[in-house]
Amino acid sequence: MRDCFYFYSIFLNMEEAKTQTEEIKKETEYLAEHIGDFLETYYQLITINIAQKGINIASAIINAIVLVFLCLLIISFTGIGVAWWLGTIINSRAGGFFLVAGIFLIAMIVLIIMRKKLIFPFLRNLITRKIYE
Repeated sequence: MRDCFYFYSIFLNMEEAKTQTEEIKKETEYLAEHIGDFLETYYQLITINIAQKGINIASAIINAIVLVFLCLLIISFTGIGVAWWLGTIINSRAGGFFLVAGIFLIAMIVLIIMRKKLIFPFLRNLITRKIYE
């Protein structure tokens, strides 16, 4: 009879071990399912962040294009007005326009000379800030 209880206790221990194994298996399946959900959500978050950065960069580019266009209009009309005014002062409209063209030429040469020290670093930093916003 004693052997019967011994085998019965071994059988119970085996059943408990089997039950624990099944519970661990179910928990592992739940964990794998949750990891899959987590990875899918993380992928969607990365996709949204990339799209948002792209939209921010595109809007900054469109904004810059509009501002450049407006600045060109302002500079053009101001240049025409100054040229007309200088032409009236020196009694030669053509001379006034040539003087303003010379001023614009000097400004262009200064910008070309300073582009590596001022313009490129400014643009590079601006674009980098927009990317990491």
